[in-house]
Amino acid sequence: MTADNNPDAPVDAGTDDALRERLLAVRHEVAKAVVGQDAAVSGLLVALLCGGHVLMEGVPGTAKTLLVRTLAASLAVDTRRVQFTPDLMPGDITGSLVIDNAGGGELTFREGPVFTNLLLADEINRTPPKTQSALLEAMEEGQVSADGVTRPLPRPFLVAATQNPVEYEGTYPLPEAQLDRFLVKVVLPVPPRADEVAILTRHAEGFDPRDVAAAGVAAVASGADIEAAQRAVKKVQVSPEVASYIVDIARATRDSPSLSLGVSPRGATALLRAARAWAWLSGRDFVTPDDVKALAHATLVHRLGLRPEAELEGVDVAKVLAAALGSVPVPR
Repeated sequence: MTADNNPDAPVDAGTDDALRERLLAVRHEVAKAVVGQDAAVSGLLVALLCGGHVLMEGVPGTAKTLLVRTLAASLAVDTRRVQFTPDLMPGDITGSLVIDNAGGGELTFREGPVFTNLLLADEINRTPPKTQSALLEAMEEGQVSADGVTRPLPRPFLVAATQNPVEYEGTYPLPEAQLDRFLVKVVLPVPPRADEVAILTRHAEGFDPRDVAAAGVAAVASGADIEAAQRAVKKVQVSPEVASYIVDIARATRDSPSLSLGVSPRGATALLRAARAWAWLSGRDFVTPDDVKALAHATLVHRLGLRPEAELEGVDVAKVLAAALGSVPVPR
């Protein structure tokens, strides 16, 4: 195995092309187990490069969990999964103080599953807000506070949360404050006919979604690669014209008569970060307006709130965002 595909090999942080090849190779590995869903894979890669988090939405059976499990298998990082349920407690995620009988009965902190590099928060909207909010500090600050002690989380750190948009009984919609913590939201649609035929063909040939290793998925990038790539992304240049373009998009959503909640300054910053990552993945060291437009929907749509009258009229929030984008002149 060469240094180019050995995740344990030393990483030259200055070699952007080598880092980019490793991150883009993740797409090839994911494709060994997941058919299609390119937009979702792009969203996960962008979030990794930005140190952000991803909310994945789709009806049951669209490979949300399989996609995250395959991503984890293609990265040489620690990963854990939490199945969110109505009786899940905050300490079940972040960790809690327990009596250490072997240590003389003293209280010690037992780390929860959030102490990992890649956390799959499965069906996050099935647990009450109190438990959902336990993720807030971890997602925003990269740390957990318990018993007056702040404990840093491993780096890199990514939360990939899934939710089902069609079931409302027994679910707790994510509040705006938590939605805002997700860098991007990606929707996994029902695949087109050709992709669905390919999925069934794989299963007929013996593919087992519970065993992605058997599909040949291998780790092609390490945590060190991701952190080096994150540093490289921060060096991507953003011109004053592009920064102004992002601000004007955010302000256009605030002026929309259909919206009660437009894009906040945090949302505009998120779009800038995502556009930087997309530019870097595309092999450029500067952001273009096309990078901004390519990431605008995934980065902003979940931050918008419709007015009640607009909801009653069946207004599509995605179309409102598209109208806001269309109203802003593109810098040349």
